[in-house]
Amino acid sequence: MTKNLILVGAGGHAKACIEVIESTEEFTIKGLVDQNAAMKSLLGYPILGKDELIDQQATLSNTYFLITVGQIKSAGTRIKIFEHITNAGGQLATIIAASAVVSARAKIGAGTIVMQQVLVNADAVIGENVILNNKALIEHDCRIGDHVHISTGALINGACTIGNSVFIGSGAVIKNGISICDDVIIGAASYVRESITEKGIYAGNPAQRITVPG
Repeated sequence: MTKNLILVGAGGHAKACIEVIESTEEFTIKGLVDQNAAMKSLLGYPILGKDELIDQQATLSNTYFLITVGQIKSAGTRIKIFEHITNAGGQLATIIAASAVVSARAKIGAGTIVMQQVLVNADAVIGENVILNNKALIEHDCRIGDHVHISTGALINGACTIGNSVFIGSGAVIKNGISICDDVIIGAASYVRESITEKGIYAGNPAQRITVPG
């Protein structure tokens, strides 16, 4: 029996998520939750209501949630929704695109979406509420924290450790064995060759801190 899935967030990232979900057979999209009262549907799926609907649906045994709000500047919104769902007793889906390649020896956390043509290699551990965006590469023995967004085409080489609430921009390359602490933003196309121990925004080749979040 397929599982019912409610998506939380009806913006651009939700469109990409819908196509990933449609490539699988495990879940049937029941609809979306979004705070924009003017929206009626997205890609043919109904907007079911606002965030209050989470509490009404959370106790249903065959209903799961996926957070489809994107993450660029901050993981704060995704974390807030994640806590809302879990505090209400809701179940979080783990979604893996049909075109993704995930090692049987890798571990993928609840609420995580592995998008089109992603590669996750042996003994990688991916946390909860993570976005592995299209064509990202997570090499062997990596540890990816919770509420992380690895953006399109980013390369995380072997044995890296990525902290919680990190954003890694499109095309960024993280050298093997590197550690990145919590609450770091890595700019697109940056090369991280040394471990990062202080939160902030880093960019360039090699990546350097360009600002500190307030």
